[in-house]
Formats: sequence, structure tokens, C-alpha cells
Amino acid sequence: MAATVNAAVSFPTTNSTSLPARFSTITPERISFNKGFLYSRNVSSGGKAVKIRAQVTTEAPAKVVKVSKKNDEGIVVNKFKPKNPYTGLCLLNTKITGDDAPGETWHMVFSTEGEVPYREGQSIGVIADGIDKNGKPHKLRLYSIASSAIGDFGNSKTVSLCVKRLVYTNDQGETVKGVCSNFLCDLKPGAEVKITGPVGKEMLMPKDPNATIIMLATGTGIAPFRSFLWNMFFEKHQDYEFKGLAWLFLGVPTTSSLLYKDEFEKMKSKYPENLRVDYAVSREQTNEKGEKMYIQTRMAQYAEELWELLKKDNTFIYMCGLKGMEKGIDDIMVNLAARDGIDWIEYKRQLKKSEQWNVEVY
Repeated sequence: MAATVNAAVSFPTTNSTSLPARFSTITPERISFNKGFLYSRNVSSGGKAVKIRAQVTTEAPAKVVKVSKKNDEGIVVNKFKPKNPYTGLCLLNTKITGDDAPGETWHMVFSTEGEVPYREGQSIGVIADGIDKNGKPHKLRLYSIASSAIGDFGNSKTVSLCVKRLVYTNDQGETVKGVCSNFLCDLKPGAEVKITGPVGKEMLMPKDPNATIIMLATGTGIAPFRSFLWNMFFEKHQDYEFKGLAWLFLGVPTTSSLLYKDEFEKMKSKYPENLRVDYAVSREQTNEKGEKMYIQTRMAQYAEELWELLKKDNTFIYMCGLKGMEKGIDDIMVNLAARDGIDWIEYKRQLKKSEQWNVEVY
């Protein structure tokens, strides 16, 4: 590394020479130094050896501060922890799937009195009442928040969840109930609930009001996207007005399992140019080949259009739900990208790096 050193040079006084002190600039071929390094070197001047001592002060190059494309300014994380949770009250708890749906899903609203400030795309933890088989308090379970930052009541004093009741039969033929999901689905208005968080930055909304936001959800993975869509289409904000395209793909097993359908249809009727909604109902719908209509099957019908959108730097993909969903999307995109001479896996890596590919699956 080349360095230019400004050094104050003092020549020794002799009987025959009296030279004033002056500044000399020396460019050494190569020196390594740390901050505050004292550089010493002999040089020749008029046949005399002169020692030059220079204090070299260096500063590390300025760190490039990455500016996030997401709405992360002032975000709060982990305000409440398991040892000191916030205790809210259940204000509303209602089943939102049909009686013939395979499994129950409930929408619930808890009071926070504004003490749990969260942003669209974050999650909260819930600690079920009671103790586990070892006599210890139950561990928290994380749930994506299903309401916008101001909440379902618009006063910034509530938080909502979308929870599926977990009930299954184990290998021994016994019925097993998920501890926290059943605790939540059974809550009655007025009951207390212990809340931790909020947590998470992966699923935060883009700042750009003109962005294209593609949302892929299976089942209760719809929660963060309900919060997005309320923010975009049901609310008025002084500093944010969505003018881009929001495109939701929701995959469920039956029509009676469709979540928040009435809300989304109302949004579509008011903003037909800004919102598209496509459902994939796997047990009732098939594609032209007779294959079951999973979310990736539905997306394949729009593959060309989706690929063109993904080539733009203001398109954001969000995925929430079952883990196998991402592979299905890869299978669609790999050939389309290759046709343009692009390696899809590498391209997806770049999308992740630029915060345009966001995944929360389980």
C-alpha cells in the first residue's frame, strides 16, 4: 500500500550550514502501518544523512452503511421476553373456517394498550397457561401477526393472530393436541394471554409505495399478508399510499378453508388495478393436465408474467407457510431463467441479498 507522509524535517545545526526547517513529502514504496504508527527513515540531503520521523495517522475506510429497502426505521424487537411477558386480554376469538373444513382456524384479537408496538410482518410469542410434563412453564410459540400496525380496531392498542388448531393422531393411535394452538383457540373474551416480542425483520414491508409485492401463502401463512393488505388498502396514512401491484397467491385444501376471502374481495373491488388474488384449492381444483391445484401449480399458469416481474429491481417476493412451497417455485423459475441465460439459484441468491426474496416457512 502506498502512503504519502507529510513530515516536518529538522536538519542538525553546523558551523557551515544553517538551513531552516521545512516540509518534505516522501512517498515510500511500501509500508504497513496501523493507526498512529511512528514512521522513521534516513534520507540524504546535500550529502548529509538526515533522520525523518513522521507521525502517520490513518483512519479505517468509512464503513458503507447499507440502506434497507424495507420499512425498518424505529422498529422494536424483543421488548417483552419469556421471563417478563406482557399480559394482554382476549377481546375477540372467532372461527373463520367452515364446519366442513379439514381443521379449524381461528382469528383472535388481544389488547395491548399500545405496549407491544409492532410492524407489519413481525411475530409475537405466546406462552400457554399451565405447566409441561416436567412441571415447568410451557415454552413460547411464535405466531405471525395478522393485523396491521394500528390493529383491527385502528387504535394501535391491539394485536391479532390467525391460528389453526393442531390435533393429530400419533403412531400409537392416540389423539394429540398442540398445547399452544388449542390454548389460543379455546380462549374466551376476557381471558388473559402472556405475550412476548415482537420479533422478526425478515418479512417487513418494502418502503417503496410503487413496488410489486408478490405474496405466497399456504393456510395460516396468510397472516402477515393480511397485515400488509390492510395497511395498503383499508387504511389511510399520511406518509404512505400504495400505488404499486400487490399479488396474493393463497393455497388451501378446500373452499371452506379460504381465510379472509371477503376482506380480499372487498379490497379487489375498490382497487382492481392494484390488487390481484389467486386461490389454489388443492382438493377441489385441477389444472389443464388434471393435476391438483397447489400454490405452485397456480403460479405456473402465470410463470412468464412472474418471471418478467422478478427481473425488476422493485419486485419483492414474500413466502409464508409450508416448507415445500419454495421448491415448487424453484421448479417453475429454473427453466425460464435458463432461457435468458440466467442461473436461477444464483439469481435467487442475489434477490435475497437485495431483500427482495423473503421466506418464513415451517
